[in-house]
Order: sequence, then structure tokens, then C-alpha cells
Amino acid sequence: MPEWSRLAKRIRVPVGFAFAVAYLWLSRPTAASVFQGSVLVIVGLVVRTLASGYVRKNEELATTGPYAYTRNPLYLGSLILAIGFAWVAQSLWILAGVVLMFFAIYLPVITGEEEFLRERFAEFGSYSNAVPRIFPRFTAYRKDASKFSWALYKQHREYNALAGSAALLVVMAAKAWHKF
Repeated sequence: MPEWSRLAKRIRVPVGFAFAVAYLWLSRPTAASVFQGSVLVIVGLVVRTLASGYVRKNEELATTGPYAYTRNPLYLGSLILAIGFAWVAQSLWILAGVVLMFFAIYLPVITGEEEFLRERFAEFGSYSNAVPRIFPRFTAYRKDASKFSWALYKQHREYNALAGSAALLVVMAAKAWHKF
């Protein structure tokens, strides 16, 4: 894994927390932007929820469910969430920060994770040739009888994304309402 991918993987959470502070300070939400952005936030959460219920990290290559359409549905869900929250914020600085973080941090992390998957799973090469990295294809790579697992959702603690998103939307709604 290239050095920047390793570093990006380590700093993505602390940078995310720093970005959250800047987000709270720079955001200028309106009632309309909170409502409109919430639609995207919900879509992002649904994508992340579905992805977390299909992936068995480091055990097998996930190629069904949302993984039949995109190799990285968790990151796609996060990107949709981020765009939704950027819409809520009504700040070009926030939007610029989202774009910068995606290209400078998340894309290298994705590349590093895919290198790991290529080494670990022989079938990753053919899978990656058929399924796009981020933006989904329209037809499933393969259909399988595997089903969504709430146990995997809980194991991956994906409910934290739901709780954090809900809390941030409440704060943004309060900020829009009180104009502080």
C-alpha cells in the first residue's frame, strides 16, 4: 500500500472530526436546505446500511447486494451523505472541503483497500474489471441468494452513522430555526 494511502487511512477520522467543527461553524442552513439535504442524507444512510449488511470484512469478497453494483457502496453512501450535509450547510467552503477530503483522503484509502483485496481474493481482478469503483452500474454483477444481515449491520456498528447523522441534522435544524 502506498505511503499516502496508509497515512490517509490513519488520519481520516481525526480529520473528519476537525471538519465537523468547521462544519458547525461555517454552515448557514435554512429550513429548506435542512429538508432538501436530509433527503440525500437518508439516501446515503440507506446505501451504507445495505452495504454493511452484506460485507464480511476480510473473510470473503462481497459481490452481492449493493456490491453487485459498485465495489465501494459504503464509500458511495458516505459521499452521498457528505453531499447531503454540504447542501444543508449552504456553504461553498463546506462543499470545497467535502471534495478535497474525497480526493485527498478517501480515494487513496479506497485504492489501498482495493490493493489489499486484490492480494487476498483471487477473484477480485475479474470483479473489479466488471464493477465500477464508486458510481454504480445499472445491472447486477451477479445475483446470489445471500440476504441482508442485521447481525452484520450491528457488528459493523453502522447504527453510529444513523445516530450521528440524526444528531447533526437536529443541530442544523436548530441552527436554521434560531439563526445562530
